[in-house]
Amino acid sequence: MIESFLLVLGLIVLTLGADLLVRGASNIALRLGLSALLVGLTVVAFGTSAPELAVSLKAALNGNGGIAVGNIVGSNIFNVAAILGISALICPLVVNPNIVRRDMPVMLGASLLFVIFLSTGSGISRIEGILLFACLIIYMALSVRDGIKNQEESAESSTKPTPLYLNIGFVVIGLTMLIFGAGMFVDNAVLIARALGLSEALIGLTIVAAGTSLPELATSVVAALRRQTDIAVGNIVGSNIFNLLCIGGLTASVHPLNPSGISLLEFGIMLGTSLILLPLMRTGFRLTRPEGGILFASFLLYLWMIQP
Repeated sequence: MIESFLLVLGLIVLTLGADLLVRGASNIALRLGLSALLVGLTVVAFGTSAPELAVSLKAALNGNGGIAVGNIVGSNIFNVAAILGISALICPLVVNPNIVRRDMPVMLGASLLFVIFLSTGSGISRIEGILLFACLIIYMALSVRDGIKNQEESAESSTKPTPLYLNIGFVVIGLTMLIFGAGMFVDNAVLIARALGLSEALIGLTIVAAGTSLPELATSVVAALRRQTDIAVGNIVGSNIFNLLCIGGLTASVHPLNPSGISLLEFGIMLGTSLILLPLMRTGFRLTRPEGGILFASFLLYLWMIQP
């Protein structure tokens, strides 16, 4: 049917837009002297989370709160359990100690705060959304302060820099594609959900969440294959932080978020996968293949538990 074609087309536009945005933003960041880990935690994480931001904003403005919240919760589960699981199965991932000591506690704290806001009252209010986004600003400021390298080191590592105007063009075109693709993706996902008799929350937790997480999947798998583990792991941890604080915060600031159709089970699974990840990372600061298998098995269990 035409809705399925447009759904796939919207996803393709989203993915290509994210790729252009990540490429341009990463090159600009590296020109400013940011480390690979910091780029993974911030610039790449934001770029690969841009589809989730575009989709959740569009869904919330259309009154589809179940898709908006389901997209955030489902994406975080998919990122940790599926993407890190697959990446570790492909190649054991060395985990930077800074991620365990600084960024993982932030991810766990943001997850808990997000669930508390959604579980009390009728959802996330504008004030709570602003508070979430303020937490992101603080996290970003501290990350940049701690992670900036000096300009000389950056210049030495950059052998053939892309012209600045080209990188700015990548960012502008990528953002435009994200906005256009998000509208097409959400509109047709809702039409298909209604035609199949499925709830918007379930579509948000599965199809939309997995679809908008494809940039993270591609980025982390390629990084794992290239042994760029700081990018592979930092991308996922940073993306989850952005999903909760940036997407949840901005979306609720624009339109209060009502978690229609999302149960405590989904919230518990999101918190549970994040809690499982921390001790796995601390064991030798590596994610081994067996540990990747544990993560991916938890994702399969999640899919079985939420099936209608």
